[in-house]
Parts: sequence; structure tokens; C-alpha cells
Amino acid sequence: MRGGVILRWVSVLAFAAPLADLSPALAQAGPHDRAPHRAWSFEGPLGRFDLSAVQRGYAVYAQVCSACHGMKAMTYGDLTRMGLTMEQVGRIAATQQVPGGVDAQGDPVTRAATPADHFRDPFVNPEAAAAANHGVAPPDQSRLALVYPGGPDRIYALLTGYRPPPPGYRPSHAGAVYNPYASDREIAMPPPLRDGQVVYTDGTPATTAQEARDVTTFLAWVAQPHLEARHRLGAQVVLYLLFLAVLAFLLKRRVWSDVH
Repeated sequence: MRGGVILRWVSVLAFAAPLADLSPALAQAGPHDRAPHRAWSFEGPLGRFDLSAVQRGYAVYAQVCSACHGMKAMTYGDLTRMGLTMEQVGRIAATQQVPGGVDAQGDPVTRAATPADHFRDPFVNPEAAAAANHGVAPPDQSRLALVYPGGPDRIYALLTGYRPPPPGYRPSHAGAVYNPYASDREIAMPPPLRDGQVVYTDGTPATTAQEARDVTTFLAWVAQPHLEARHRLGAQVVLYLLFLAVLAFLLKRRVWSDVH
């Protein structure tokens, strides 16, 4: 049992290590409005992900966000963790083309993805991504909900916070759009969501606010693959410590029972 606990903590630390290199750079972002706090099912020590919302959020990512944003840390097989069967995941993967080596003439070829493949990157390299987006390469979204200052609250606020700029606003570069929750209150991404843009198979009305909430939940789920396992481990540790405290108290009473 102790070995299992150690292995789980090692996996958590290994996952968190690369984030330590990313956070300082993002923490230097420019001024922006504070995002209002919202209630999320995954908050708190006993938080859990609503897998229905995660699945809807994946639909938003697949139908909207994936046109510009990659998700390099995810494989298609990881989608089974949100309640899909391997057969469903296989069908999703097969709709995507990934690099398949070279042909007999040495030219690069593509093939249908499998569940073992990582999500397809929308651009061949960062330079191409920047060239297609007014000189700013869209960030990879694999760990965005963890490393983006403000986390899920700010992601949601950003997606729903587009509004007319105040008098006197001048964009700093071509393609910049005013958004009070973006760094320096402007962003190179135009409003990505609108009512009815995504088809939800469960019949949920696809309002802009719903799409934003669902995709934010999906990004939080992707960024914290061990969240529920950590919560279970934490609960087990607390119960174990309470048991030891009760045991120590009873032992103390027994040892000192004859002392007056």
C-alpha cells in the first residue's frame, strides 16, 4: 500500500515539474480586469468533474478551438476517461489525419489517426501558427487551465468578455481585439464563440455562455488528469491521520490510567 501511495505522488510531481517552468513567464502578463469567480464542480477538496460537461466541452474544442489551438499532451485514447468507449474514440481519431512518414519518393504522407496518436496540431510549426494569426501563435491548450493566471474563472471571462472598446482605445497591432480580461486588455483572437455554433448531441441549448462554460470545464479536465485521484488520496490520508489520532488518544489513556 505504501509503495502505491509513493508511486501516485511521484506521478503527480512528474506531471507538475514542467509546469514550474511555464508559470513564471505567464505570470508576467500585463494588466487586466479581475475575472469574477464562478462555481465549478471540480473545485474544493472533494470536487469532481461533470463528465457530461466535459464531453460537451470537447465538442466545442473539436468544432471551434482545434482550428487554431493544439493540445500536444492529449492522445485520442485519453478521451475514454471522459466516458467514451474505445470504439467511439477510434471513430473520432479516424476522422483526423496525422503524419505517416514518407512514401517511396521520400515525400511526406499522412494517415488516419488511431487512439494511440496525439491530437493533431493545426499548424506545422510555430512560425506558421503566428503567420496565420496576426503574428501571435495561439497557445497550446493542454495545460492552459493550470498555467494561465486566473485559471478557469479567467478563461470563462475571456471567452464571454468581448465588448466594444472604450473611447480612445487604439489596438497595439493589426488584428488586436479589445477584451478587458486579456493581458493589456487586448487579444489577437477574435470572439471564437456564438450562440448555436456547436451541435450538442444531448440537446443542451448551445448558448455562448454554455459553450464557454463547457469548454472551460474540458480544459480544466485536460489540465488536471489526476485531480480526482489526488482528492481520493487526500481523503484517505485525512481519515488515516484521524484514525492514528484516536488510536494515540486511547493508548495514552491506557498507559496513564493508573497514574493519579
